[in-house]
Amino acid sequence: MKQIAKDYALFLVGLFIASMGVALSTKAGLGTSPVASVPYSVSILNHALTFGWWLNILSLVQIAVQVLLLRKKCKPIEILVQTVLAFVYGYLTDFSCGIISSLNPNGYFAQLALMLVSCFVLGFGIWLQYKGGVAMLPGEAMNRAIAQVSGKSYANVKIFFDVLYIAISAAVCLIFLGELKGVREGSIIAALLIGNSIKLYNKAFDSLAKKKQEKCTLTGILLQLYFI
Repeated sequence: MKQIAKDYALFLVGLFIASMGVALSTKAGLGTSPVASVPYSVSILNHALTFGWWLNILSLVQIAVQVLLLRKKCKPIEILVQTVLAFVYGYLTDFSCGIISSLNPNGYFAQLALMLVSCFVLGFGIWLQYKGGVAMLPGEAMNRAIAQVSGKSYANVKIFFDVLYIAISAAVCLIFLGELKGVREGSIIAALLIGNSIKLYNKAFDSLAKKKQEKCTLTGILLQLYFI
């Protein structure tokens, strides 16, 4: 139980950091991550609900898709956990947007720099969630369910939906706003950079873990030599 509590704590910290990454990307004004692009675009058009609540609605759609596809194979506890975490993520996203509400980058290069920072922050949050290993957010869980049912690889399914989200967001903005606001070059940057930043964090973590293990081994050898 203690380990489970630690894992969930790590996951929730990752969730908050990821929400901050999404919030930073919206402040950059160059588009946001593919998964968040549709809710963000709709939130620009319709102020009846906040960005976080539109994220919640998308999460409910993604959960419904899982239930329809998996049917009897669907695990009720997992769906319940996903639902709770989705609403927590929506709340944290609105909370993070509130924290940085006074942040206003001046000029394109400042916007681009903030967009790059947001990608590394979001990537770190996702990496921490992965390390927590207790649950998946609805978007990723839906990709996994579709991959299981279709026999396609998870990576290919994820790429397909990332492109689909960007396309839908672009269509919504062009039709109703006449310009690209929710999705721009920043969305493409996010699609390319977030995955690579996660790989970078994994590589750094593995390197540190290896060094720690080598240090412990060396210490053990020295202690053995001392007591011989």
